[in-house]
Amino acid sequence: MRIEQTNIQTNKPITTMDLFSYLEPDQKEFSVQDGAYHFDPNFFIPKYADALLERLTNKILWKQESMNMYGKKIDFPRLSAWYGDKEKSYSFSGTTYIPNPWTKELLYIKEQIEPIAKANFNSVLLNLYRDGQDSMSWHADDEKELGINPIIASVNFGDTRTFQLKHNNTKEKISLNLSHGSLLIMKGEMQHHWKHQVPKTKKKKQPRINLTFRFIK
Repeated sequence: MRIEQTNIQTNKPITTMDLFSYLEPDQKEFSVQDGAYHFDPNFFIPKYADALLERLTNKILWKQESMNMYGKKIDFPRLSAWYGDKEKSYSFSGTTYIPNPWTKELLYIKEQIEPIAKANFNSVLLNLYRDGQDSMSWHADDEKELGINPIIASVNFGDTRTFQLKHNNTKEKISLNLSHGSLLIMKGEMQHHWKHQVPKTKKKKQPRINLTFRFIK
């Protein structure tokens, strides 16, 4: 007698190929040349992600940072904020960020991601991308105050944006869609051998908030 298995979600017969994909768990850990990352596109369920997006949008002390280039003041194409433990300042693109005290929402997010990252974080950089023209250019989080092989945990709320990684030598590229409630953790030697960016897009985009948690030495 032939026993036919069915998918409990669709009530349709499972083929051999379907069976393997049906039983195989979602992959979240990825090894790449000179590094590794963890990616979970659905880390925060929509109900929590929606609430956190609303509170971060309205309660964070957003600022328009800028830098001097060729004698002109150039605004960064995004709003930003720095929160963390007292005296954990951070310098990036010629700007030194002095931390605001933790909010209960930021502490909640930190407590959720630390067990996954297997790391403790004492600070977080927040960026608010208002539309598709707000962006982040190629860079690595390799400042000396982050240590030798920093673990960087990136949490995302709001509209989906493309996040790109590029190897410094091989020029290999990886593209990830960072969606509402997603978690990306870069670890190992990635900050030494890879750069990353959030490019501009001509597509109409709603606001998106990105939080990158880190440990300042």
